[in-house]
Amino acid sequence: MNGFDSVTRLSRKKRPVVPLILIATAVTVLLLVGLTGWFIHILRAEQLERAESATSNVARLVGAQVESAMKTAQVILVNVKERVEQGEVGSGSSQRLRNHLVEVAQSMPELHGVFVYAADGTWLATSSPVTVTGNNSDRAYFKHHRSNASSGMYIGGPVKSRSTGAWIIPVSMRLNRPDGGFAGVALVTFRVNFFEALYDRLDIGKSGTVLLALEDGTVVYRKPFREDVIGSNLSDGSIWAELRTKPVGSAMLVAKVDGIERLYAFRKLQTFPFVVAVGMGKDELLQSWRAASVGAGMATSVACIILIIFVRKLVTQIFIREKLDAKLRAVSVELQQHNAGLEVLAATDRLTGIANRRRFDEVLLMESQRARRTLQPLSLILLDVDQFKKFNDEYGHVAGDDCLRRVAQALSASLARPGDVSARYGGEEFAAILPGTDILGAVDVAERIRGSIQALSIPHTFSSIGVVTVSLGVASWHPNAGELVSVEALIECADKGLYRAKKAGRNKIFANNPAAEFQSNSSAQ
Repeated sequence: MNGFDSVTRLSRKKRPVVPLILIATAVTVLLLVGLTGWFIHILRAEQLERAESATSNVARLVGAQVESAMKTAQVILVNVKERVEQGEVGSGSSQRLRNHLVEVAQSMPELHGVFVYAADGTWLATSSPVTVTGNNSDRAYFKHHRSNASSGMYIGGPVKSRSTGAWIIPVSMRLNRPDGGFAGVALVTFRVNFFEALYDRLDIGKSGTVLLALEDGTVVYRKPFREDVIGSNLSDGSIWAELRTKPVGSAMLVAKVDGIERLYAFRKLQTFPFVVAVGMGKDELLQSWRAASVGAGMATSVACIILIIFVRKLVTQIFIREKLDAKLRAVSVELQQHNAGLEVLAATDRLTGIANRRRFDEVLLMESQRARRTLQPLSLILLDVDQFKKFNDEYGHVAGDDCLRRVAQALSASLARPGDVSARYGGEEFAAILPGTDILGAVDVAERIRGSIQALSIPHTFSSIGVVTVSLGVASWHPNAGELVSVEALIECADKGLYRAKKAGRNKIFANNPAAEFQSNSSAQ
């Protein structure tokens, strides 16, 4: 009698044992298959969730950069509008205006140019060295301002420059005569290839895309770049279908341009009429998940076979799964650290090491909200290196960069409290945010900054005292005063003080607030 017959006979005597073993084995196999399917589902959900977070962060970063550029354009246009409407167009004034436009354009690499047009469309002043004798009255922005009395900023679709042939984004503002009649247009143009250089550094995969468009669907820029797409309209595409129900979100969509399915994070900017979308290709995004899914499926199949042969092998399979989970957690931690590093990098000015314009805007908004809650004053200092263009021309850009770094260090060292923030506002212009500081305290800080920068003794041939100096504008707001002041108004007040300090001979401080105004004539003695 062999062993098989003994087992058969035993099973006949104890019939319930065999079904129980078969049922237990079947349940275990089904449980393993179910767990594997659940694991694959969860793994896919986590992969998509991480990708959604990454694309949302990139979309937020791109949106902040666009808002920053548009706010800069707004400041420039308001400044040019004031100059022109106050009569700075004439035989002598026109050259001063042109010099100002050239200085503004040269301080911002993203600008293509700054222009002023008369009511008939002819050029009055420009930052461009190229002389154009044509007429721009046929441009969409010109027609808009001519027929619309609003003094607000107008952002047009991308066009090709008549002076350089490059793709540009026109941002304009109407100029008025004293009687309110149409006097012309002030125009700032951005280079489309500037966005190309910026977005090419974003890591969104080989099939990823970045889309910047106007609210009406007009494409301003798209990565990967295709010239035939610039200026086309995507308002009937899948992204705009989603935007009709929510201004910010994410979804798996098929692109109208190339038919590729991607996970998109999209947002409609609140301040300006732009839409930003960042997408990562679904096939590329789920490539690692598919490989992991195949591996998990094969592991489960092998586990089931081994379970039928020998249950003890299950321990080995559990060990393999634990190693896989540990690797996934390690990858998740690395991704979080990488995202944190990107956030720090995005908030820091690369040249000076202090906060950049984006971080400045965030902190100023946050501190203005805190001031309203706590009823504490908030002050802002804007400072500008005097005659910096001439400094660059005389000593070279390497010395100019070093000068900006030293000015930034002196500025930061002059802020005594941890809550004070120093930032590079743009070009040779810097800013200091002083929470809980009234106008007198802010002027004291401004004087300390002015003196510490002068004390650097950086040689400057064109300075009246032979060294690099700065002019400062101070603005302060106290919620107890009762006035409701916006962040933009606070910046405008500080900028007016800076302008007055420049006009008064530089190396001076002028202070303002939205409700009252006084000046400090502090300067080097």
